[in-house]
Amino acid sequence: MSKQLWQRGDKLKTVIKGPVTQVDLVRYAGASGDFNPIHFDDVAAKQAGLDGVIAHGMLTMAYVGQLINEFASDNALLKEFSVRFRAMVKPGDTIICSGEVIRVEPLDSEDIQVTVSVLAETDTSQTAIKGTAILLFYAK
Repeated sequence: MSKQLWQRGDKLKTVIKGPVTQVDLVRYAGASGDFNPIHFDDVAAKQAGLDGVIAHGMLTMAYVGQLINEFASDNALLKEFSVRFRAMVKPGDTIICSGEVIRVEPLDSEDIQVTVSVLAETDTSQTAIKGTAILLFYAK
């Protein structure tokens, strides 16, 4: 693996998901076990003080995880992945996940550690998630 594979400022290939549907939310609820009604019942969401149903934050984080996974391919291990949830995603929103290399550190003659900043925005330019991931790329 060449240490020159990535440089600070390199962009990750964008991942676009959605628009988010009610079916997506019900499927995610089943997969995650998070059956909080604010994620599928408009009445319950409004009783909780929301404008309506919202997507699971962890579903949006999973979309960002897909971005990281596609960047990593088969050559890396995910060392750290952390995010801050900044805005709610609603049914009908399209999620645009992007990232940028912010640090490349050689570990030895062939292995490197790459830190990326990641972002999930809605198609209305709301930042839903902002975070970082650290990947270890090993020579094969």
